Amino acid sequence: MANIGVGIIGTGSIVHTYIKCLSEMDGVRIVGLCTKSTDRVEQVKAEFGLPVYSDYGSFLALPEIDLVCICNESGKHSEAIEAAAMANKHVLSEKPLEVTTEKIDALIALCDKQRVLLGCVLQNRCSTDYRKVEKAVKSGKLGKLLMGNASINWYRSEAYYSKSNWRGTIKLDGGAAFINQGIHTVDLLMNLMGPAVSVFANVQTRVHLIEGEDVGAALINYKNGAIGTITAGTALYPGYPERVEVYGEKGSIIMEGGKITSWNIRDEETPKLSTESLGSGAADPTAIGHQNHKIVLQDMVEAIRYNKKPMVNGEEARKSVALINAIYESSRNKKQVQL
Repeated sequence: MANIGVGIIGTGSIVHTYIKCLSEMDGVRIVGLCTKSTDRVEQVKAEFGLPVYSDYGSFLALPEIDLVCICNESGKHSEAIEAAAMANKHVLSEKPLEVTTEKIDALIALCDKQRVLLGCVLQNRCSTDYRKVEKAVKSGKLGKLLMGNASINWYRSEAYYSKSNWRGTIKLDGGAAFINQGIHTVDLLMNLMGPAVSVFANVQTRVHLIEGEDVGAALINYKNGAIGTITAGTALYPGYPERVEVYGEKGSIIMEGGKITSWNIRDEETPKLSTESLGSGAADPTAIGHQNHKIVLQDMVEAIRYNKKPMVNGEEARKSVALINAIYESSRNKKQVQL
């Protein structure tokens, strides 16, 4: 393939990031955009100067499209991914892949049947500092893992929710602080600590007029015997950079805002720390940079070219959603949930 043709479903704020990334990449061409909102077609055409379609049928019939990026509401990812897979297009979806594991399982099965690649954007795995942490943990430098914690203690204004017809809803967002804002950090933690076997959690809606939670906490038991906590919120003014802590018998590493802030491992020198500015969505979702998205998109293009697994495939993307679904179930039923 000389060029990979890319189409994008959804025209919300995240699309600016995708178009910026794709415009900086060699060997790709943006074919067009698709929005289900007919009222937005002309506005989006004017904004991006690209062809815009208002129905999946005519959009996905375009033979130039090889890859479809899914950027619509989380709870509508299934219908978009299903349509793309049935049209024999490869798929890269924004997080979460879907809001329940049942829907994710169905999507994985369909994409396997159609022989199309399915990837998910969990771009925080791509930062230079996180990759150093991942290498240290998975190579055993911390020894036996004892505790893994995460906090996504962020803030969103009431307007963030009131100006949207889907954010914070159960049907289209799947919840709120954990599954929307928190999922990236939950993914990082699980990738480091391994699978969870049980969770006891309490989530609440204390400030915002939304269905989902704006504050919550969970106690995690991991398969490897370690324990940990996850806290998340969008009512925690003014919002603090997300944090990941990993403790092992030989030392510990702490990351904040995507950067290593503490590296204390016995008999190990502290590595040279990155100076890259990643941005944090602690108070402003638009403050997050685009470079890690670009790495994920480049990886997906390479996966198509060489028929290999994407960086985060359906099975990988499922893990964080499974834990977050269990957090919600535990809070609803006020009891520990086994995974």
